Amino acid sequence: MKQFESWVTSLSNLVWGPHLLILLIGTGIFLTFRLGFIQVTRLGFGLKEAFIPKQKTGVEAEKRKRQRGDISHFQALMTALAATVGTGNMVGVATAIVLGGPGAIVWMWMSGFIGMATKYAEAILAVKYRTVDERGEVAGGPMYYLEHGLKKRWLGMTFALFASIAAFGIGNGVQTNSISLALNTSFGVPMVATGIIMMVLTGFVILGGVKSIGKVVGIFVPVMIFAYVGAGLVILVTNFDLIPSAFATIFSSTFSAEAIGGGALGAAIRYGVARGVFSNEAGLGSAPIAAAAAKTDFPGRQALVSMTQVLIDTLIVCSITGLTIVMGGQYTEGLQGIELTQASFAYFLGPIGELIVTISLVFFAFSTVIGWCYYGERSVHYLLGERAIVPYRMVYIVVAGLGAMTTNLNLIWAVSDVFNGLMAIPNLIGLLFLSGVVVAETKRFELEIRKERQQSAA
Repeated sequence: MKQFESWVTSLSNLVWGPHLLILLIGTGIFLTFRLGFIQVTRLGFGLKEAFIPKQKTGVEAEKRKRQRGDISHFQALMTALAATVGTGNMVGVATAIVLGGPGAIVWMWMSGFIGMATKYAEAILAVKYRTVDERGEVAGGPMYYLEHGLKKRWLGMTFALFASIAAFGIGNGVQTNSISLALNTSFGVPMVATGIIMMVLTGFVILGGVKSIGKVVGIFVPVMIFAYVGAGLVILVTNFDLIPSAFATIFSSTFSAEAIGGGALGAAIRYGVARGVFSNEAGLGSAPIAAAAAKTDFPGRQALVSMTQVLIDTLIVCSITGLTIVMGGQYTEGLQGIELTQASFAYFLGPIGELIVTISLVFFAFSTVIGWCYYGERSVHYLLGERAIVPYRMVYIVVAGLGAMTTNLNLIWAVSDVFNGLMAIPNLIGLLFLSGVVVAETKRFELEIRKERQQSAA
C-alpha cells in the first residue's frame, strides 16, 4: 500500500506540474482580459440576480416565459456551492498552509479572482449548449460544449470519464473521510458508525434526483455558510490587532528573498493554486453541470450568478479560514488537516471553536457529497445513457461509507488531485477555443440588460 501511495503521489505531482498551473492561471487571465474584468464590472448584477427576490413586474413575467430548466438560479448556485464549500475550505486551506507556507493563501486568492472569469465562461457555455435528456431533464456541462461547440465528442467523453471517476474522490471519499475523522476526534464516534450513517443519508437525498438535491441544499447551505463565516468574523473582529501581522506573514512568506531563493515560492504556488481550485473548482468543469440545470432565459444571466460562487467560496470562506490559522500560529505545531483548523478556532474561541468547526465540516462535506453525485451521474449519463444512473448512484452511496471508514488520508487526497487535474485539461482547452462564443453571448446579454433597465425605468 505504501508503494501504491507513493506512486499516486508522484502521479499527482506530475499532473499538477507547471504545465497545468500555467494552463489554469493562463486561461483565467486570458478570459479576465477578454471579458473586460467582468468579475469586477458585473459582480453586483450577479449578486442581485442570485440573492434579491424578483418583483412580479411585467418584465419578470416575460423573462419567466423564456426560461427553461429544472431548478432556480438560487438553487443552481446553492447546488454548486454545496459541491464546492466543503473540506477544501477547512482541510484544503490548512493543508495548503502546512505544505506551501502562509504564502499559499496569496495564490489561493489569485486563483479565486481570475477563477471568477473562468467560472463565468464555463457557465455561459454550459447553458448555451445544454440539451434535454430522455427523462425531460436538462443536461449540460463541458462534455456538451466540447461536443456541440468545439465539435470534439472524444474530448467530451474524456472529460466525462475523468469527472465520473473524480466524483468518488473530491466529492465523496475525501468529504466523508473528513466527516468521520472530525466526529471521531471531537466526540469519539466510531468511523464505521459514521460510514453507515453517511450511506443512509446520502441515499435518502440523491435517489430523488436533481430537484430533490436542489431543495435540500437550498435550505441548509446558506445556513451552514453563515454559521461558519459568522464564527470566523467574530474571531477577526475581536482580534483585529492581529490581522496586520497576519497579512505581513502571508505576503512575506510569498515574496521574500528567502522564499524565492529557497523554493518556498514554488511550493506556495503549487499548493495555493491546487487547493484553491479544489475549493472553488474554477476550471475543473464541474460547477457548470449544475448551472446548466438552472431556469434561465439567457446564458449570461446564469453565468453571472455562477461567478459569485467563487467569491463566496474562496475570497470569503477560505480567507476567513486562512487568516484564522495564520493569526493563531498553530500551523507550526505539526498539526495538519482538520485538526489544524479545529485547533486554530479553539485557540481563539475555546472548546466552542472546535465544536463549530466540527459541525460546520459535517454539513459542508455532506453537502459536497450530494452536489458531486449529480455531477458524476450527469457525466456517466453522457457516456452510457439513462441505464447507468441508478447503478452509479448505488456505487456512490457505498463509496460514501467506505471513504468514512478509511484512515489513509494522504492517499485519498492524492487520488483526488490526480483526477481533478485530468478533468480540468479538456475543459480548459474547450474554454480557450470557445472564448469567442463566450464573448458573443456576453455582448448579447449586455444588450438585454440595457433593454431591461429601459423597460423598468418606463
